[in-house]
Amino acid sequence: MSRGTRVEQSSRESNFQLNGRAAGAFLVLVAALALTACAASSPQPTAGPTSSSPTSLQANAEPSVDPAIVATSTAVETTLKKIVATNPKPDTESVRAALVSAGIPQANVEVSVSRTPTGLDVDALEAAALAGDSCVMGQIRDGGVVMSVLPVLATGKCFVGSVR
Repeated sequence: MSRGTRVEQSSRESNFQLNGRAAGAFLVLVAALALTACAASSPQPTAGPTSSSPTSLQANAEPSVDPAIVATSTAVETTLKKIVATNPKPDTESVRAALVSAGIPQANVEVSVSRTPTGLDVDALEAAALAGDSCVMGQIRDGGVVMSVLPVLATGKCFVGSVR
């Protein structure tokens, strides 16, 4: 680009970007889900030798879900839905306070900003609660709540950058 050339970002574009580690974690999650779906739909043999070895039993066992993640996910989702029912565009501090009131330790709560540096409302507000080696993520957008569980970043946090 020559000096003096200015490139502007469309106001309709999202400012959301994944760093390499988060993008990699997302792709691993998608691949794991795809493999699980393929394995679940593959035909099972109806006859033949059976084995009771630990390896074959583990392959047929349902994956276990950490109860702490389930409890944290339920608490975050319930809390965010209550907030959205009264205010579809809540502010950062009210979300943080509500999650702490729901029993999530304050040190485990991360909430994104609710206003841009120029004073505009953000398109989506993100909230995260650390649960072991996972991050329970909740997103408030257009009055709705979407939940996901992602791995903790190498920093031990759920968000990249500073959390205000």
